[in-house]
Amino acid sequence: MEPVKTLRSRTVVLAASHIDTDQIIPARFLTTTTRAGLGRQLFTDWRYGPDGAPRPDFALNRPEAAGCAILVAGRNFGCGSSREHAPWALVDYGFRAVVSTEIADIFRSNALKNGLLPVVVDEATGRWLIEHPGVEVTVDVETTTLTLPSGARARFPLEPFARYCLLNGVDELGFLLVQLPRIEAYERRKTAVS
Repeated sequence: MEPVKTLRSRTVVLAASHIDTDQIIPARFLTTTTRAGLGRQLFTDWRYGPDGAPRPDFALNRPEAAGCAILVAGRNFGCGSSREHAPWALVDYGFRAVVSTEIADIFRSNALKNGLLPVVVDEATGRWLIEHPGVEVTVDVETTTLTLPSGARARFPLEPFARYCLLNGVDELGFLLVQLPRIEAYERRKTAVS
């Protein structure tokens, strides 16, 4: 994973509430154990018509969405079944953060384990972002703030361990591997005492 310290990006808005993991990445694409390529199937039932052609009215298909790293969504984003493929697809597509007034707990946990920052903001900030698609915002992981174009800031919760992992570009396993010399030294001491 790459470290996530500060994100500055325009936003893409999906104003719908209760966007579940099956809408993010439909179950028929869960046959893979690799992340690469899942971005093509992100919101596939919304992005593409029955003939496979992109729907020009869908937010991710509009030219102004190109290069955006921050997705703004309605409340209760990521609800539904636990599906690690959902954050995989979002990251593979190019998103580094999802902003909403409510993000489902299991999705939030899966997102953080995969380098995707779930940003939960207050109702007023969430409403403003939905009403102003394409604005450039800054998300600062160190200070856990989202800064609007006006300079107004909204704080968001982020547990310390998740913050550490994002800032250092490690997942839980990577964190443990960095601790390996200390773990081995402890084991040697315990064995010597026994």
